[in-house]
Amino acid sequence: MDFAGKLVLITGASRGIGYAAAKEFLALGARVAVNGRTEQSVALAITELDGGDRLVAAPGSIRSVEGCEAMVRTAIEDLGGLDVLVNNAGVCIDSTIEESDETIWDETLNVNLKGTFFCVRAALPALRKKGGAIVNMASVAGLQGSAEGAVYSASKGGVVNLTRALAMELAPDIRVNCVCPGWVDTDMLRREYVDLAADPAAAEREAIEEAPLKRVATPEEVAKAIAYLASRDARFITGVALPMDGGISAGY
Repeated sequence: MDFAGKLVLITGASRGIGYAAAKEFLALGARVAVNGRTEQSVALAITELDGGDRLVAAPGSIRSVEGCEAMVRTAIEDLGGLDVLVNNAGVCIDSTIEESDETIWDETLNVNLKGTFFCVRAALPALRKKGGAIVNMASVAGLQGSAEGAVYSASKGGVVNLTRALAMELAPDIRVNCVCPGWVDTDMLRREYVDLAADPAAAEREAIEEAPLKRVATPEEVAKAIAYLASRDARFITGVALPMDGGISAGY
């Protein structure tokens, strides 16, 4: 895969999968706009990525339409265009339906689904000029139900079907695909699942045992899948929801 001279915007790139994706696209020759919620988190990520003038800062929340539009506009202006949009930013709040109030619903859907939709809409003119590609971050929870995760599952199921609909609407100019990870070894996994468990060690073992491959993914592995779907090697692939879950969804 070769992204030399390509212009890439990654939301939620200050940590986790998004950070690994920024690192991967840099290694493949791209210029990358790094998004995160705050200027401080983006500045720290850019320093650590050490990509020089091939990195630009695009901080800002994607919880609102205005936030999406402002952030995408900044990224496109500073990059000088856009070839690839990676909608990676997301939140995960595990809660039963009784525990899931309007705040949890709005936070989850605003970031995971509304943010994805309106970042795409804001980026369309630039992507059309380049014949670009979009890669959305869904989840295995978007392919099957998740107990005590109805709100998250609803948001990621929306991303999966949004991906399919946009792939049809935006073809043949723009390809749209999504990646559906299972457990990934990020701070989100530990913060939102392992660390909150009554027995963190048991929760970690459960995550490992759930996948037939008996481990969790690394952020770098997911980043490579993102880069592949965005690359010319995948130029006849669109509308795909790629499970990357160690086999979790194979039995469903």
